[in-house]
Formats: sequence, structure tokens, C-alpha cells
Amino acid sequence: MILAELKYEHRPMSRGYTMRTLYVNLSTKEIKIKPVSEEMKQKFIGGRGFDLWLMWNSLPKDRIVKWDDPENEVCWATGPLGASTYYPGGGKSIVTAISPLTGIVIDSNVGGHFGPYLKYSGFDALEIQGKAESDVIIFINGQDHKIELIQVEDSDNLSEYSHQLTQQLTEKYAKDESEKEKQLTSVVSTGPAAKYARWGMLNSSWYNRKRKWASCKQAGRGGIGTVFADKKLKALVCRAPTYDVKKNDPADPEKLLKIGRKHKKEIVTYDPTMNQMRMVGTGYLPDIMNMTDLLPTENFRFGHHREESGKDIPYKREVWFDIFEQHPGADGCFHGCSVSCAHWIKDYEVMTGPFKGEKVVVDGPEYETIAGCGSNWGIWDPKWVIEANFYCDTYGLDTIGVGTGIAFVMECFEEGIIDKKISGGLDLNFGNPEAAIELIHQMARGEGFGVVVGQGIKRLKKLFVEKYGGDPEFLQDIGMEHKGLEFSEYVTKESLTQQFGYGGALKGPQHDEAWLIFEDVVRHSIPTFEDKAKALYWFPLWRTWFGLCGLCKLPWNDVPPPSNFDLPIKMAGELLQAKIPQHVQWYADYFTAVTGIRSTPDDLIRMSERVYNLQRIFNIRQGKGLREHDSNLPYRAIGPVTKMEYKSREKRYDDQLKELDLNIEDKSVEEKMTLLRKYREIQYFKLQVAVYEQRGWNSFGCPTIELIKELGIDYEDLIKVIKPYQ
Repeated sequence: MILAELKYEHRPMSRGYTMRTLYVNLSTKEIKIKPVSEEMKQKFIGGRGFDLWLMWNSLPKDRIVKWDDPENEVCWATGPLGASTYYPGGGKSIVTAISPLTGIVIDSNVGGHFGPYLKYSGFDALEIQGKAESDVIIFINGQDHKIELIQVEDSDNLSEYSHQLTQQLTEKYAKDESEKEKQLTSVVSTGPAAKYARWGMLNSSWYNRKRKWASCKQAGRGGIGTVFADKKLKALVCRAPTYDVKKNDPADPEKLLKIGRKHKKEIVTYDPTMNQMRMVGTGYLPDIMNMTDLLPTENFRFGHHREESGKDIPYKREVWFDIFEQHPGADGCFHGCSVSCAHWIKDYEVMTGPFKGEKVVVDGPEYETIAGCGSNWGIWDPKWVIEANFYCDTYGLDTIGVGTGIAFVMECFEEGIIDKKISGGLDLNFGNPEAAIELIHQMARGEGFGVVVGQGIKRLKKLFVEKYGGDPEFLQDIGMEHKGLEFSEYVTKESLTQQFGYGGALKGPQHDEAWLIFEDVVRHSIPTFEDKAKALYWFPLWRTWFGLCGLCKLPWNDVPPPSNFDLPIKMAGELLQAKIPQHVQWYADYFTAVTGIRSTPDDLIRMSERVYNLQRIFNIRQGKGLREHDSNLPYRAIGPVTKMEYKSREKRYDDQLKELDLNIEDKSVEEKMTLLRKYREIQYFKLQVAVYEQRGWNSFGCPTIELIKELGIDYEDLIKVIKPYQ
């Protein structure tokens, strides 16, 4: 049944913009189109900037908004450079909401076709507010220029499982049964676990002709799928008009085509001898992280595969090459992306749960899933990673939250903080995949200990102290969450820069804001506090820019040209090898070619700086976002918590203490751990001060009024939020 409908006049893109957004209120059934002002476009660019600005102005400003308040929004936007097939990586979108894990804005990037198709249909962003009374579908019909809010009926017989639901809705809403029309239809959905766990995620589909299947990419982080389910959104569906390479109407198509061809050719030429993204995607990373002692193992206690000497890590790229279905040519999540890292497994036979014995398609796994649901659980068998990957996807669960969260529970089980009586009979020792997978099934069924685990580490720590007598200091030390968000899958003990890259991240410890661990630990290119602070200013802003413009970061970062390795390793002024200067300039040229606005690399950073500071102020309005909220990282992110951890790197830690001119000859392991902890926590504090100074924030960690005036965002309601902290 159609609950509401809006017919509209289609407006084609002009220089990357449609200059309007779509608003749907599920409570009032209102559908309307909002204009994008020139000021909004110039100051907030698109993508994450548009999402934040829409939320800032639509959410109540006189109180903290909770994640399950009807006023909370799910916003979805791509940017002016997104939805373009000229340049690799043009299919990304950013989804935002107030997170059920953190209570602040979560931004999660996602591939697939929904974001670009939303733009082809005439909208720079989608804004969803309110709550429906029962399950609904929002159908954006870009071919017939009509928006429909549709009530789901029992007779529709729609599956609760996301992989099945995606196929059903692709078939149902495509204009006809042809593959071309299926390819013009994209579905966003979550699964049953999102109703019960705070790790709910969203699947964004694209119909792949090679696979003859609607595959999905995930907006995983922060529980956006949980908000989606709470609003009783069954799905978003977009049927796009036919696209072509000039659809976003670039200002200089010849220039755009020229630099796009250069970058695409570079990727195809160099990827086979570098990371082999086109063969294994981010599956190349586990082996590298293992070799550099950065692969999270057993709740981040260790950084490498700990089997007997000489035994290879079972997650080498060659293993995934054999497992993934290989196709000649590109296999990307959006048209024109030559990185083509979207890999899949054909005819995987499910081992457990409701699909046991069935052969299914599995999208991925990618690095975070391999590390989170593999090594971090002490599990070294790819088939169990694939099992977890499949069920998390179809149940609507973030594999990073699930991976890090269950790893924490496993350590609590081994430490005797919880037992089988509490776990419902599950033996939750490291290395037990069946028990971990059963927790995932329980989350989907809404029963058992799995539902407790699915509330996230922050709430588990409180529960384990109050109900089961756990030591609060130990639980704080080993509970790998910050701001309420579970850590993504990198061991940061030996990287001070990455420690604050996580601790200072706006949404919580996610690597997409600042991934500097290699520069710190392997290349040693940022040795001083000044170097680290500069990197923690530049990189989060540079990475933010991709989320403003609708671009994937992988073409920039994962296939560097060989010439980049000729650059000096050590930082000199503003030069840092990881910036890949050639690519940075290409992206500035790309922005100029699409929008017609002449831009330099410094201009791109300034674009991000406005949005980055807006999000910081948004967090402050939500009761977080100050220095105290960037502090108190779990100590395991900084150093060894247990004797076993210290002894696993004993020579390294002893040598560091000796370099501090400390006499450790007669010291016990516990005494040495105390000395090391004091030193490392002071280092973190010093870096925090240096980064705030570099960002133009005061000692509270608050943007100054002078800074937001300089950025041109000194609006009265922003100043009101930060004035008490000046």
C-alpha cells in the first residue's frame, strides 16, 4: 500500500550537483524536496558535509538527541565527484546518524550503486526522519520521477535476511526482467540482528552481470543499521535513469577524461606487482600486518600468528586468490573503477544456522573481517571467517564490531570474569569458532547471551563489573572501545601516532580518519612530536575530503606509482611519502575539472577543515567532543596489559626502558610494566596537546571562535555551543 507519494520534475546534474535534497518523514509521511543553497555547496561541498549540515539543522538544538528518538536521522549523500565513471573510485557515499553505540554522529562510507543512483535520480542527498508504525520501503523512482513511501504487507512475503531481500527487491522494482534494468536498480537493507544488537549495518547493492547477482557493500560502523531497523525501514530502493559518462556534467570533460585515463592506466599497470587489489582486494593485508606485528590476535594481545615456528599464516593473499571467484577484467562496486577490489565467493556451502547445507554467494571477506573474525578470535581457518562474513552480512551486523566485541568476551571468559553459566553454556575460549558463530545466530534470533554481547563493549564492561564482579580497571584496559565504538583491526601498541589517530577520531577508533601506523612503525617517517602532530592534522582532513566528494580512498592510497618510492622517507616540511603528491595534485585537478572551481591541494584541505570542525562542534552539542572524550583510551591500545603480553615482546620493551636511562636489572615484569605505562601515557598526553595546537583547538580540545570565523562557519548556533569552552 502506498502511504505517500511525490511526483517531481527531474533536474539533471550541473557540474556535479543537482542542487536539491530529498526529505522523508516516516512519522508524518511527509515527502519534500529541499534546495541546496550556494553557501551550503561552497562551505560543505557534499557527502559527509551535506549529511552533517542537514542533521545539524533538522535535529532539536535544545537537548541531546538519543539514537532512538524519532528526531534522529539517517542521511545519505554522495558528492560532486561521485556518480562519475570518468575517475576510479567514484561510487562512494557517506551515511550518517546519531549512533546507538556512541551517542554522537557516526559517519560510515559505503560503495554500491545506491548513492550514485540517488544522484542520477535528481538528489544530492537523502534525509530520513521519524519512525514508521510498521515496516515501510522508500522507493525512489528516478525513471518515472516519483517518490513513494510504501507499507510492507504480509502478502509481500519479503525475507528478513538481507541477501535474500536484496534479490527479491531487485527483481520486484526493476522495470523489467532484463539484466540492464536490474543493473539500474539498487537496494539498501539490513537484517534481523539489527533489531537486537547495536552493531547493525546497512547493505548497499549493485547488480553484477558477471555474477548474475545483486552484490552488496556495507555501511558498517556505529550501528546505522540499528537506527534503520528502529525506524521500521525495511529497505530503500532506487531505480535510476540510464547513466552515461557525462551524467554529472563536468565543467571540463576533456581535462577530466585525460587525468582519469592516467590514473586508471596507472592502477592497471602497477597493481599486479604491488598489492594485487584486482585479484584479492584488501585480502592482501593480513599477511603484511602479520609480518609487521600489527595483526590483532586474541583481543589485540598480540600482533602476529602465534603457531609453531615456520608455519605460515593461513590468511596469505595466495589463499584468498584461490578462494575468490576470479574473473578476467574489472569487478568493481561501481562503473569505471579500475581498482576492482570487490571480490566474492561462489557456491560457498554454509556450515551452521538457518542456511546450513545451502550454497550461497559471499561478498568478501575483506581485511577487517579476516582480522576481526579470524585472528582476533584466535581462529586461523578461512572457512570460519567466510561463515562469519556471510551471516554478519545477511543478519545486518558490522564485522568490526562483532569481531572486536566477541574477542573481548573471549578474553573475559578465559580470565574467569564470565563462565558457561553466564554464556548459556557456550565455551568462549579463543580458537572456538562454533561458539563465536552461535553468538551471531543468537543476535539474529534476539535471544541468549548473544543479545547481551551485541550491546557493545562499553555496556559489557559496565555489566561485567556490576553484575559479575569484574575488576573495572582491568576491563577498561582490555575493552577495545573508545567513545563507545569498537576498535578497527590494527594493533597500535607501538604506534603513538595511530593511538591518537584512534583516540582523537571524531566518531571513535576507526582507521578511515587516520591510518598512520605504517609511517610510524615501519617507515619511521614521522619521528618527532611535531611530525606526528602535522600528520594528524593533514591526514584526517585529506581523508575527510574523499567523503565530501563521493570518492573511494583506495585508488589514492593502495596503488602508488613507483616514482613515489623515490621520494625522501623522512618528513621535510610538508612532504611525506604517504601523501603520494602526484595523486593529490590529480585530485585537485579532478575537482577543478568537474566543478569549474580552480582548486589546489591546500584548497581541498580547507574544504575538509570546515566540515571536520562542524562535526567536532556537533559532538560537543551531543555532550561529547572535548579533550576528556579523546582521553582514557583502553591501555591495550597503548601498551601491554598482562605479563604474557609484556613477555611476548620482552626484549623490545626492555630496550625501550633502557633507552630512558632506567635501571631495570632487578625489576620484576610487573614493575617494568608500571614504568612503561607511566611513560607511554605521558607520551599520549603530550601528543594530544601538540595535535590540538596544530588543529587550532584550545586546551579543552574545542575549536576556537577565531578558527571558525577564519573558516567562515561562525554561525550563531555554532558559536553558542563552543562559547562556554573558550
